[in-house]
Amino acid sequence: MKRTFINLFILIAAISAAVLEAQPYGDYTFYAPKTSNKAYLVDMSGNTYHSWTFPSSAPTGYSSYLLPGGIVLRSVAKSGNYFTGGPICGQVQKVDWNGNIIWDYVYSTTTYCTHHDICAMPNGNVLLIAYESKTPAEVTQAGCSQSITMWPDKIVEIQPVGATGGIVVWEWRVWDHLCQNYNPAKSNYVTSIVQHPELLNINYKTQKDWMHVNGLDYNATLDQITFSSHNMNEIYVIDHSTTTAEAAGHTGGNSGKGGDFLYRWGNPAAYQASGATILNVVHNAHWIPQDCPRANYLSAFNNKGGAGNKTCIDLINPPYDGYNYSLTPGTAYTPPTYNWRHTYSGTPSQNEGHAQQLPNGNTLITMSMSGYMYEIDSNQTVVWSKQISGIVTNARRYTACYVNGAPTVTATATPTEICPGGTSLLNAIPGGTANYIYAWTSIPAGFTSAIPNPLVTPSVSTMYIATISADGCQASDSVFVTVNALPATPVITITGDSLMSSSPTGNQWYLNGSLITGATGQYFEITLPGSYQVQVTGATGCVSQMSAPFVFVGIDETIDSSTIRVYPNPTTGIIRISATGLENRSFEVRVCSSLGKVVQSSKDNHTLDLSGWSGGIYYLTILTDKSVSVTKKIILIK
Repeated sequence: MKRTFINLFILIAAISAAVLEAQPYGDYTFYAPKTSNKAYLVDMSGNTYHSWTFPSSAPTGYSSYLLPGGIVLRSVAKSGNYFTGGPICGQVQKVDWNGNIIWDYVYSTTTYCTHHDICAMPNGNVLLIAYESKTPAEVTQAGCSQSITMWPDKIVEIQPVGATGGIVVWEWRVWDHLCQNYNPAKSNYVTSIVQHPELLNINYKTQKDWMHVNGLDYNATLDQITFSSHNMNEIYVIDHSTTTAEAAGHTGGNSGKGGDFLYRWGNPAAYQASGATILNVVHNAHWIPQDCPRANYLSAFNNKGGAGNKTCIDLINPPYDGYNYSLTPGTAYTPPTYNWRHTYSGTPSQNEGHAQQLPNGNTLITMSMSGYMYEIDSNQTVVWSKQISGIVTNARRYTACYVNGAPTVTATATPTEICPGGTSLLNAIPGGTANYIYAWTSIPAGFTSAIPNPLVTPSVSTMYIATISADGCQASDSVFVTVNALPATPVITITGDSLMSSSPTGNQWYLNGSLITGATGQYFEITLPGSYQVQVTGATGCVSQMSAPFVFVGIDETIDSSTIRVYPNPTTGIIRISATGLENRSFEVRVCSSLGKVVQSSKDNHTLDLSGWSGGIYYLTILTDKSVSVTKKIILIK
């Protein structure tokens, strides 16, 4: 019976785990049908939770995203663009929860125009893909074998200004990173294409809409951008840490390579390397987020890359090498094939498509052309789906906290640096007005508190983490409190008629426990009998322990210092002491180095051997039972 119960328990646990694994992630799915003036947020039952209606003259051009707090960021198919064909946009908007347009920016002229994807950046800026026009003369001068008009791509970062303005704060142009081995008399000539994978061969699949870049993503940790090219069957990574001037060249930035490709994958033939072509019409290049399994893998929507031209989602693990990617010259970038693949079992999507990897290991997939959205778990089992009419470039899953505006918190400490035994006042400052629950923890562990502003007395440097929660949503922030070490306890030695601290700086002298005003040097001249101590304040403001007392009684006037002889001086080791008044009485002899350190001492000894010490200057002090008698400088020759 007991064994049956245990087996039943194991079975229930396994079933529970499987059910949990098969659960859809999040609370709402956001999508905006292409060429429509509507956007929708549906719950997990597929019912509309909220919708947006945009001006009928400004339909969605390609992609749309939901920013925290219910703000829509979308590309707009602007009417009257000079550029035509494909998902030409020319305009980008931000629209609030109530449908009010809060930013409406146009990036469209006769020489450039946005198209396809957009990307919101953590700093509030927006990345755009844009065509720029090149004349046949410019194209042939660049080394192209055809005299045609071309629309190479560029990526611009726009800083929103006001309701309709924007500043281009960063720009990258593929036109600055070309190569060709067709005509040595033209620009961009190289003898070997495969030896220059950092550049794009202008004679590979040359046409007017040349690359047809369509997917765009930003990695804040690496400060890099990835994008996908429909026509090249490749995804690329470039450095965003450069200036615009560096992005136009081949040096600079975290990678040291300027705006050259740091990594490319999917079609080695594009740079004349050997290897299988994995991508066949690619969209939606992006990194898997940090909070998901396989974080920092790259993902690509491979429209016709599966067996029988099936649509699949491919994940690859790039060969990261710091801010660069390892490569054996003359070969293709690794991995040689995908690390993970999901193949769509239905009718392939010949164009567009999107996948979103979710924190629980699930993946939300958008079969754009058919309007079918579905979610698979880590076993690739469908756990959620929805069919709509129309084309949906991308659908994305969001939590209720994200949609409604998750709480924010800022953790502070006053002060952030303390001395041992000191205190710091922590404070968790919420970004909203809800009735928050507070929870403080620490690293190293051991501290907890449920109040917003606890007072702490850490014994070691500690990170304090503040977490606030309300209505099922939470936010965290941390602050570090440094516990600085105390300076070493100083040691007092005597040199001539002065006391010396072992610390060269930060001293404060005391007599009989009272501070001596102005006595802050390393040396202090003795003028009064009493108990002397010194304390040191270090560079961080921490104060040492008080030194051991040095008691000075007074000068022994029964000894005539003028009769004291220390000889020979200079000496090679042996010195002798003679003085009137030292006969038949007890005395101590101390020998100190030039830094005041006692290196030798003896009682009632008129002969000393210093030969064991290195050459230099030493100080010999004679002390009687009434304290200091006299100090002599000794020169030891070795």
